[in-house]
Amino acid sequence: MEIKAMTFNIHHGKGMDKQTNLYRIAEVIDRCHADIVGLNEVDNHFSNRSHFEDQAVWLANQLKLEYAFSPSISIESQHVTEVRQYGNALLSRFPITCKRSHSLNTLYGGLEERSLLDATIQVHTRSFQINVTHLSLNPFLHRKQTDFIISHLDKKSEPIILMGDWNMKPRSKGWRKVTNKFQDVWHIAGEGPGYTYPSLHPRSRLDYIFTSRDFKVTEAKVVTNIPNASDHLPVIAMLHYKS
Repeated sequence: MEIKAMTFNIHHGKGMDKQTNLYRIAEVIDRCHADIVGLNEVDNHFSNRSHFEDQAVWLANQLKLEYAFSPSISIESQHVTEVRQYGNALLSRFPITCKRSHSLNTLYGGLEERSLLDATIQVHTRSFQINVTHLSLNPFLHRKQTDFIISHLDKKSEPIILMGDWNMKPRSKGWRKVTNKFQDVWHIAGEGPGYTYPSLHPRSRLDYIFTSRDFKVTEAKVVTNIPNASDHLPVIAMLHYKS
C-alpha cells in the first residue's frame, strides 16, 4: 500500500512576489499528485490579506480533495459574520473519517497560538492517523509542544504520519526527541540538506514529514517547481505501508 505525503507551509497564499495567489498553491500541489497534504499558515475568513477566503475549502474544491482544518487563532469580529481563523489544514485523496483540533494555546499560559490537527483517513480497510502542526520558534514553547504531541500520539494504535513546519534544525534536541519515536523521511531517503526556507534561496530545513515505523520510506524530495508560490518549499515523501 502506497501513500504519497506532502507538507507545505503556504504563507496564506502569499508568494515571494508579495501577491496572494491560491491558484499557484493549487498548481504546486496538483503537480505533485500527493495523496495527503499537510498545510500550515492557512487562513479561514481571516482578513483582507487573503480576501477573507476559506482557503482550505477553496483548495479542496479546486483540487477535488477532502479537507480538515485546525484553527490556531480564532477571532470574533463585529464587522465579519464568520469567525476569523488561521491555522493548519489537511487535504486528502482518501476519506477523512475523523478530525479533531487540539489547541496548544492554553497548555502553557496562552503565550502563543498553535494547534495540532488530528485526523484519521481510511485507505481501503486500513485506518491511518494523520497529524499536522506548526510549532513555535520559542525554545521553551517548542519543547512543551513537542512533548504534548509525542505523549498524545503514544496513545494511538494506528500507523502515524506527522507533518508540518517544526521550526527546528535536524539533529537538534527537539529533532532527536521526535526521531526517538518516529522516522524522519528525509533522514532515510532524502539527498542533500533538504532546505525548505526561504524558498528562493533556501538555507534551513524547517518542514518535516515523520512517520511511525510501520512505513518504508522510498522517496523524499523538496519541491522546487514554483518556488515563489510561498516563502517555504514543500516536501514530498513516498511511503509504503508494511502491513
